[in-house]
Formats: sequence, C-alpha cells, structure tokens
Amino acid sequence: MNIVLGISGSIAAYKAADLASQLVKLGHEVHVVMTRAATEFITPLTLQTLTRQPVLVSLEDEKQSWKPGHIALADQADLLVIAPASSNMLGFLANGLAPDPLSSIYLALPRTAPVIIAPAMNGKMWLHPSTQRNFAQLTADGCHFVGPAEGGLACGYEGIGRLAPVEEILAKIDSLRRS
Repeated sequence: MNIVLGISGSIAAYKAADLASQLVKLGHEVHVVMTRAATEFITPLTLQTLTRQPVLVSLEDEKQSWKPGHIALADQADLLVIAPASSNMLGFLANGLAPDPLSSIYLALPRTAPVIIAPAMNGKMWLHPSTQRNFAQLTADGCHFVGPAEGGLACGYEGIGRLAPVEEILAKIDSLRRS
C-alpha cells in the first residue's frame, strides 16, 4: 500500500519515526510530508532514512520538477495518515485551507483514498469548542480518527490529548486496508 504519512507540529512528532518504521517493515511504501513546525521536533533526515524516500516539507522543495510533488503524492496515495495532527492542522483541514504541502495533499487526495487522523495536543485544546467543531466537520467529511488517548501530557497535565499508541494507529490502518 502507498501511504502518505503527514506529521504536524507536536511534541508527539518523534513517535512518527516508530510509525514510519513499522509501516515500512509491514511492506508499505511510505512517503512523509512534514509541516515546518514538525521539523522542530524531528528531522526530515530521520524519516527519510527510515522510509528510504525523500521527505516533503515545503512547497519550495518541489522546484526539482515541473509537476507539483504534493499533487503527485496525492494521486498515488492509497491512504493518508496524519500522526500527530495538531489543533492547527485540524483547523486547516476542516476549513479547506492549504498553506503547506500536507494540507494541500489532503485537499487533492482522491475521495476514494481514506484519511486517518491521530490528534495530539493539550487536553484543553482538544476539548475547546472550535477544535471539537473541526473534529465533527472532519468526521462528517469521512475522516477516520484514532485517539487522542488519555494519560500524561508533555505540558505536565494528565488527561486527554496524547497521541494514540502506534499499535492502535497500525490496527486502524489494517482494518481500513481489509475493508
């Protein structure tokens, strides 16, 4: 399966390395697209090494070819997984905004390709009415959610907002693959 793995700016971005590695071990072709904020938490080189594919971070990265890379990735994707998805990313996706390659791929994705979103953020941010509206809109648009999980958060709080365990994200991918 050709999977586009989107990573947005969250302390949980480091867990995307494990997810990418596990997907490659399962035989999937994985193409990583990161927001600039995600690169503050994990380097593109780490993900490039794990997936053996170039990592797309900005639209400027696409100057190598006449064809926009984000459109090509969207055309070839069997599945888009966004893990972690920040509150900012949920807002972009729910409102059809495309300021970066990741949100652009989401908008250009064929409607036949499923989307899995694994949110990660502070619990107060997750429970905020605007985030919940974005969650409801994305669910209505057909996106599948995994998490967020409960537990200790990077900000020191306990509660909802953790990235779902990698095993749960993999199980969701497997269940969609089988359906």
